[in-house]
Amino acid sequence: MVKKSDLAWTLIGLLAVVLSCYLLYKEIRTISLAELADSLRAIPFSNWLLAAGATLGAYTALAWYDRIAIAHLGKKISWWFITLCSFTTYALAHNIGASVFSGALVRYRAYRTKDLSPQEIGILIVFCSFTFALGTLLAGGVVLVGQPDLIKRVADITPWVSIAIGSLLLGLVTLYVLGSWRQFKPWTWGKLHVEYPRLGIVARQLLAGPLELVCAAAIIYFALPEANHPGFLVVLGVFLASFSLALLSHAPGGLGVLEVTFISAMPEIPTVDVLAALIVFRGFYLLLPFALAIVVVLGFELGQWRQRRQNTPT
Repeated sequence: MVKKSDLAWTLIGLLAVVLSCYLLYKEIRTISLAELADSLRAIPFSNWLLAAGATLGAYTALAWYDRIAIAHLGKKISWWFITLCSFTTYALAHNIGASVFSGALVRYRAYRTKDLSPQEIGILIVFCSFTFALGTLLAGGVVLVGQPDLIKRVADITPWVSIAIGSLLLGLVTLYVLGSWRQFKPWTWGKLHVEYPRLGIVARQLLAGPLELVCAAAIIYFALPEANHPGFLVVLGVFLASFSLALLSHAPGGLGVLEVTFISAMPEIPTVDVLAALIVFRGFYLLLPFALAIVVVLGFELGQWRQRRQNTPT
């Protein structure tokens, strides 16, 4: 039976897609496919390679999330297995949306074959989500404090408010590090009992989280034209804002949300060029991994089916 909360978030995601696509249509209705194709062809081949490399870096960082969580649990699982599991989880969840398909199902099916208990898998899932949240807080805090004027691109707010928000985000990260250092009491969420990780684990979280976001933003950075290019920090700041809005909206793949935010926040770049850069991002970061993840899932399920047949007495 589908939970009412899941249905509600699904409806919210669909509404967000409809609204975002309507706003996007108003922005790009005068752009022709020929203009868009010209913008894509104008991207240098070297930048296509750099965007592909940034994609590889982003998914390597995501695999590192799982690796860090496994280390926190004190387990040993091969890097290859963790990489495939992480890649499949995020490739599906990014495209289909957490409200429709939970990456928890993929992780549960995979890690149960490695003798992890349901509780341990639950801790792993929460830990990976927290690593992402920690990376967002750290990267967002640094951008808001270091470049406070950037907030005007996405909201009509004074730079002082930006500094205040950024300082709050960095303060939360500092509190988490302090909790690990001083070993604060564990916190409980439902049936989950989560302890503060060791400082070495926290240090890896503080590297892996921002690294994934930086690499993902770099895909768009390399795909934008050199003329009137706002610079990497601007791209990163707008990416963090748009990606956060996409997650909050529960729109599958952030459909429409990313495009509307980037087009609005980068008026100095022609709309068609921004749209082309986002198509490159969707192709490398979302669609290609999604296609590969489906192949991985089918291969895994086929292997499990064959194993069950071999173990079934005749």
